[in-house]
Amino acid sequence: MTPEHTRPVAEPGSFRDPQTRVFHADGEVLRGLGAQAAQDWKALRDSEFFARTQADRTVTATEEIDRELPGEPGTWSTTLRHEPLPFVTYPYEWSHTMRQDAARLHLDLLRQALAAGFTMKDGSAYNLQWRGAAPEFIDVGSFEPAKPGEPWAGYRQFCQTLLYPLMLQAHLDLDPRALLRSQIDGVEPAQMRRLLGGTKRLAAGVLKHVHLHDSIQSRNADRSTGAVRDQLRDAGFNTELVIAAAKATAKLVAKLDWAPPATHWGDYRETCSYSEDDRAAKQRFVDSALEAADKTDLVLDLGANDGVFSRQAAAKAGYVVAVEADPAVVDTLYRQLRAEGEKRILPIVMDLADPSPGGGWASHERASFADRAAKADVTLALALVHHLAIGRNVPLPAIVDWLAGMGHTVVVEFVHAEDPMARKLLANKPDGLFPDYHVETFVRLLGERFDIAKRETLPGGTRTLVAGVRRD
Repeated sequence: MTPEHTRPVAEPGSFRDPQTRVFHADGEVLRGLGAQAAQDWKALRDSEFFARTQADRTVTATEEIDRELPGEPGTWSTTLRHEPLPFVTYPYEWSHTMRQDAARLHLDLLRQALAAGFTMKDGSAYNLQWRGAAPEFIDVGSFEPAKPGEPWAGYRQFCQTLLYPLMLQAHLDLDPRALLRSQIDGVEPAQMRRLLGGTKRLAAGVLKHVHLHDSIQSRNADRSTGAVRDQLRDAGFNTELVIAAAKATAKLVAKLDWAPPATHWGDYRETCSYSEDDRAAKQRFVDSALEAADKTDLVLDLGANDGVFSRQAAAKAGYVVAVEADPAVVDTLYRQLRAEGEKRILPIVMDLADPSPGGGWASHERASFADRAAKADVTLALALVHHLAIGRNVPLPAIVDWLAGMGHTVVVEFVHAEDPMARKLLANKPDGLFPDYHVETFVRLLGERFDIAKRETLPGGTRTLVAGVRRD
C-alpha cells in the first residue's frame, strides 16, 4: 500500500461470501477476491458477456488495480475497483415498479451469463442498486463459470427478496416493505404459503414458486445441497432448462403489475394552498439557496411528493434523492424518471417519522437512513415540518436535531398553524396540544444549530422559508 492511500475499511454489509469482500478508502469502492474468486474474475473479465454489461452499464463499472487490502497474507489474490454509487438504498425503500425493474435486470443478466457459460451464485435484491431511475448490478463476485447440470443457486434468494414481494403487492395489494425491513433474508416460502392460500393459489406464479417451492424445500430439508444437485444432474437437468426457467420467471415478473390507488398526495399540487405567487417565490428561494451552498454533490429532498423540487434541485446538483412516504406517488415519479432516462434523481419510499434503521448483523449490515443521509450537502425539507410536528407529535427541538444530522445546508419551509394544511392536521388533535408550534420558535431553535442565511415569508403569509448553514 502506497503512503498516499488511507487504510481501506471493510464494508459492514459485505462478509457473507468469504471469497470476496468490499472495502472503502479515499472515496473509492474496492473489492478483494480470494484465490478461487480471482480465477472466476479473470474468466469473466475476458468474456464478451462482461464487456457488454460494462458498455450498457447494467453491471457496475469495474477495473482491476494494484492495491493491497487488509487481511491475513494471501487472503486477497486480486483487487478490483468499482465506480462509487452516489447513494445506497435498499429493497424496502423501493416502489413496486422499481422492484419489478430490479427483478427484470437480475433475470436478464442471469440469462446472458448462462448463455456465455457463467452463472450467478446469488439471487439477492441487495445485489442491485440505482443510478437515478436505472438499476445496476453491483456484485461482480456473484458471477462464476457454470457447471453442467447445476440449478441456479440464487433461486431461493431471488424468490424471497424480489419475486415474493412483487407477488404480495400484485396479488394482495400488501406493501412488502415492512417484511423486507424486518427480515434481511426476505419473505420465507412458508410465510407466502399461508398468505396465498385458497383461491389465491391460482394467481400467477403462486402454485409453482410458492406452494411447490415450499413443498420441495420441506421434502429436501434433511438432504445436503450436494445430494440435491447430484439428483438433478442425474435426472438430466442442464443449462438450457435454467435459461428456460429464467425466461419463464421474467414473463411472470412482467405480469405482476400493481395499480396504485388514488391518494391525496397524488394531486397535492392541485389541492394544497399555494397561490401562483407563493409557488414562484418558493422556487426562487430554493434556487438561491442551492446557488449559495458550498457543495451540491448530493441533495436530499425530504417529503418530495411528485418531485417538482427534486427536478429543480437536479438542475444545480450532482445527484438528488427524492424521499416520499406515499408508495403510489413514488411509483408514478419513478415511471416518469425512467421514461426520461433520468440518472440524477433517485426516488425512494420512506416514512420520515419512521426512517429505515440499521439492520442485519449487529444492526450494521444495512446502514440506517440517518447514516446515509449524513453525507448530504444540502437537505430540502419543504412543507415537511408540520407533518412531523403536528401529524406525528415530534417535538420541534427533535426535528431540528434530526435536520442537523443530514446536510451542511438546510432549506426548510415552515407551515404556520393558521395555514389551511396545518389546520387540517390540527383538527384531529386536542386543543392546546402544540403551544410551541410557531414560526418564531422554530427559527430560534434552528438558529441554535445553524447560521440562518436567509428567511422569507411567502406572499400568502402562512408559510416561511428558512435557509441555514450548519455550524460544524
